[in-house]
Amino acid sequence: MRLPSWRGGAGSSRRTPYSLFGEILDWMLAPLLFLWPISIVATHHVAQRIADQPYDQALAQNLGAIARLLSLDAQGRVVVNIPDQVRTLLRADESDTLFYQVVGPQGQLLAGDAELPRLVPQAEEPATHNQPAYRDVDLQGDDVRIAAQVVVLRAGAQALPVTVQVGETRNKREALASRIVTGVLLPQFLVIPAAVVLVWLGLSRGISPLNRLQSLLRRRRPADLSPIDAAGAPEEVRPLIVAFNDIMQRLEETLMAQQRFVADAAHQMRTPLAGLKMQTELALSEHDPQVLRESLLRISQGAERAAHLINQLLALARAEASSQASHAFEKVDLEELVPAVAAEFVPRAMQKGIDLGAETTGWSLRVDGNPVLLSELLKNLIDNAIKYTPRGGHVTVFAAFDAARPHVAVLGVQDNGAGIPEAEHERVFQRFYRVLGSGAEGSGLGLPIVREIAELHGGQVLLGGGPDGHGTRVTVEFPRTGEQLPQLAPSQE
Repeated sequence: MRLPSWRGGAGSSRRTPYSLFGEILDWMLAPLLFLWPISIVATHHVAQRIADQPYDQALAQNLGAIARLLSLDAQGRVVVNIPDQVRTLLRADESDTLFYQVVGPQGQLLAGDAELPRLVPQAEEPATHNQPAYRDVDLQGDDVRIAAQVVVLRAGAQALPVTVQVGETRNKREALASRIVTGVLLPQFLVIPAAVVLVWLGLSRGISPLNRLQSLLRRRRPADLSPIDAAGAPEEVRPLIVAFNDIMQRLEETLMAQQRFVADAAHQMRTPLAGLKMQTELALSEHDPQVLRESLLRISQGAERAAHLINQLLALARAEASSQASHAFEKVDLEELVPAVAAEFVPRAMQKGIDLGAETTGWSLRVDGNPVLLSELLKNLIDNAIKYTPRGGHVTVFAAFDAARPHVAVLGVQDNGAGIPEAEHERVFQRFYRVLGSGAEGSGLGLPIVREIAELHGGQVLLGGGPDGHGTRVTVEFPRTGEQLPQLAPSQE
């Protein structure tokens, strides 16, 4: 029987294709082929028992005939009076060798064949008297069926038990059993192939809905993601069609989201590229070195904004791809991540006159995650904070935990900038959306990237204001792993 290798484990790199039709056929025919030899053995055993019945009756009749020829004389001795005609009759058989034996009370042979195993009669067991008992013995290499009976001979008050045995070889019995087995099994040689053909036809008809479904899918155009009608499908196939329709719906939603993303990205890229083109044309027409320098500076700033937008688009695409595929996670310590990423933004913060600080707890805050994506998440938070915080402001990057929730690790950034109105809290997570009146240029992708990466890691993003009601506080909560945190530690969040 075939065992499909793909069931051996989810990590198997090679999967052997197999036929569902052949698999079902195997499981239907294998029990039949397994039980057929058992059926043959059982049939032969039953046939032997059936064949024994008429011949055992014949042996019992012979026992009775011999028992009627036994008597006791005046001295109480057993007399065996078997005429020559009866002896000839007991020996006459074309197929089998016949035996008979008469044994006295002390086990002495009174008449018959000495090679038969003797049974000494027991007078104290009257329940076995006059009841034939049958057994099979091996006599000089032949299987012999023996019928034995204890006959009690009486003469006045005297009673003597005598054992009478009649036996014959099993040739006739085996021949009759063989005819019975042949008569039973011969039709099976015709029925089993017919059953295989009928099973084959039944399976072919049974899996025909799968073949029709395969044909329907093959005839579809590549862009056709419409659902399949499951109204006329069998109960066993309907869940497959429903699952397929669900996959098609999700695939269509994903494709539509990608199309919207590409369209929005193209629209967003058109503006900085058009600005670069215009600035370049103006610079080419200028002859004043000072004006030309200013134009080149604006071109450089526009190129930097375009590069930043492209990097964010790539980061968002990378986060989306990670959420749809198996991504390698490892233990990441937020305590080490915060100062490492914050150090990269020190030159930019100093250039803008912003006080950039990092706060940690001193305890290991490990989470299961991808270090590249978590770094990208924190970079977007710090980039937004520096971008929307005015000169002379403060930006704090922190890792924290709450003793009341030791299973949660917190990563966040807080600034004292203009802040985000509460009515805009949900909209800022939409792609390319920017809060009006902020006075800063951005792509509107920072917080959507943060949420995408947070959800990939099983976390959630929370928006709030600063401690004094000014600025923005963005925290991301992750499931924490690692050693137990101190129960009496004050709230660090």
